[in-house]
Amino acid sequence: MRSSDISTSNATSAKQMAALGSVGSAIVLVSLKIFLTRLTGSLGVLSEALHSSLDLVAAVITYLSVRVADRPADADHTYGHGKVENFSAFVETALLILTAVYIIWEAAQRLFFRQVTIRPSLLAIAILAIVLGIDLVRSRALARVAREQASEALEADALHFSTDVWSTLAVILGVAMVWVGQRTGMSWLRYADPLAALGVAAVVIWVAARLGRRTADALLDRAPAGLQEQVARAVEELEGVLHTERVRVRRAGNRHFVDVTVSIPRAVSFEQVHAISDRVERRVEEIIPADVMVHTEPRAQAGEHVFDSIRAAAQRRGLAVHDLSAHQLDGHLFIEMHLEVDEHLSLREAHRQATDLEEEIRRLPSVTRTGGAKDVLVNIHIEPLGAHIATVDRSAGDLRGLENEVEAFVNGLRHEFFALKDCHNVHLQKVERRIHLSCHCAMDDNLPITVIHDITAKLEDRVKERFPKISRVTIHPEPPDTRDS
Repeated sequence: MRSSDISTSNATSAKQMAALGSVGSAIVLVSLKIFLTRLTGSLGVLSEALHSSLDLVAAVITYLSVRVADRPADADHTYGHGKVENFSAFVETALLILTAVYIIWEAAQRLFFRQVTIRPSLLAIAILAIVLGIDLVRSRALARVAREQASEALEADALHFSTDVWSTLAVILGVAMVWVGQRTGMSWLRYADPLAALGVAAVVIWVAARLGRRTADALLDRAPAGLQEQVARAVEELEGVLHTERVRVRRAGNRHFVDVTVSIPRAVSFEQVHAISDRVERRVEEIIPADVMVHTEPRAQAGEHVFDSIRAAAQRRGLAVHDLSAHQLDGHLFIEMHLEVDEHLSLREAHRQATDLEEEIRRLPSVTRTGGAKDVLVNIHIEPLGAHIATVDRSAGDLRGLENEVEAFVNGLRHEFFALKDCHNVHLQKVERRIHLSCHCAMDDNLPITVIHDITAKLEDRVKERFPKISRVTIHPEPPDTRDS
């Protein structure tokens, strides 16, 4: 089992155990408060009993939602089951509001329309103190697990029990004042009980409002405040990213999903695009654990080189170009290149593709800035795009003698080509009635590749001139110290 699977399993177990402990605590609290309600007849205690009864229902919902929310994504729920936690918090909000409405209605009845005899006692106050302790312990335990596991359902449950602490205090105060009133003859203190119940209702409404707002935000996919801007700034600092076009964030349970659209230089290769996307994903995950989707948009860089613009124009047409060169003379810009086209095209079709590319090149902003649209001359050499895999003619006889001649000839040119150190690994093959030559040439590794390219081209021409039967020459240049590698 992978370590990530083990950590996920441990997190799931911790959340479920916390939720199950909440259910057990709620059962104990409901039992105690129902007993106190029968004992005292207090509306405050009844309000608390109702509150705790709904807390029990909410705790059961939380436990079930945590079990479902931790299931992995499947074919029907491709983003996982995390929204179940948000939905359970929404149900808890509705239950809290119903509780508050009933408490307010009953308090109004006792304040204005009927009188109920309260039977407070020191035993009731002592039991309420025990209830207060249970609320404190459970709310702290739930809050700790909720923070560690980023569980919205457990956080909602912890919020309920933390507010139970205040509502229980209000009830203790109300019952104590009624008890004092009965012993001192201050009958007006009997109103402390329904007023304490109204205090409980106020706390419940406050909790419901906070929980409802957060639940609505999650269900409506509202992005956490400031997170989009933070992600956008961090991504734009990465190498290869020109600009963060868009960031979208949504949350499902304890999991975030982040969609990032970035613009990148259009001249980069597909492998480079993939590497940039990986960097973006890792950077976002450093900010917030999330499932990250990166979309890339090719864009022209400010001051893009004219050759990059030409390559991008060819790529848009599905064409490949190489040997790009350009020079200026008397206010004119001359651009030359080799264009590779499908080898099965006719000259007319291939020429049309080259002409269309020429016209687009003349309109490129980077080209017109360099030479002016009317002063640009484009010359395209058309050649077939290699796709055919030829078969070597094994009946062509032994070509080793010719190989030795070629090797001796090229090595004899060292006095003419100062960069040439050695020619070796000469191979000749007859392919479809044509002789192909390939060889390695060690050259001065301090020279720029442009100079080396010119030298290899001249060497290829000299070999073809000396051995006319050879139709193709390929020279691989390399530093002298790599000959034996």
